[in-house]
Amino acid sequence: MSMGSWAGVREQIQELAKAPGATAVFGSGGHGFVLEDPLGEGEVDQLEAQLGVRLPEDYRAFLIEVGAGGAGPGYGLFPVRRVGDRWSWEGDGADLLDPERLSEPFPVQGPDPARLAALQEVCPQEDDFDEEDEYGEALGEWDRRWEALLWSPERTVGAIALSHLGCAYRQWLVVSGPERGRIWSDDRADDRDLEPLLGAGQEPTTFALWYREWLADAVRTVEAAR
Repeated sequence: MSMGSWAGVREQIQELAKAPGATAVFGSGGHGFVLEDPLGEGEVDQLEAQLGVRLPEDYRAFLIEVGAGGAGPGYGLFPVRRVGDRWSWEGDGADLLDPERLSEPFPVQGPDPARLAALQEVCPQEDDFDEEDEYGEALGEWDRRWEALLWSPERTVGAIALSHLGCAYRQWLVVSGPERGRIWSDDRADDRDLEPLLGAGQEPTTFALWYREWLADAVRTVEAAR
């Protein structure tokens, strides 16, 4: 994606913010169509030097031409900010990413589905316990085993959490490995592993496609609400 491909997007979002019906867009209450200031190219260079990885070109250009975060899919695009001499993303779930491991390949395959299914089969049921405390202890132990399997930090190395959709559903941008530049959906709150976000034709969703589809849908929603 060329650097000029985001031309006019910031202005379009600013116009949406003033339009009657803007509040009808899902998640607008979280971001209010407000964008962070864009980053300078030198700042993005510093960010990438800290991370040890070059960001996907479309996201990199977005940071420079449109903004460092704000209005976007779900409840908004997690902003990346510098505090002191360190850069980090901020948002509900942004703390799940490990900036020190973004250069490691994102694992396409998650936990073995058979292991997940086997563990689900032995999930404690309250009716099987005479004492509430015993049930609580058994469930707590099971939760620890489940989280170690499905929520291991190893699952999301090489990816950045960029937005949340509420109820702990999130979306990630892969920055390293064979899925670099693509968006993955995180539905682990529903006990499902991460999956690639696919378009209507089952094509992989890049950051640019993801963001532009959100913007086009926001425009349609606002126009329908007028």
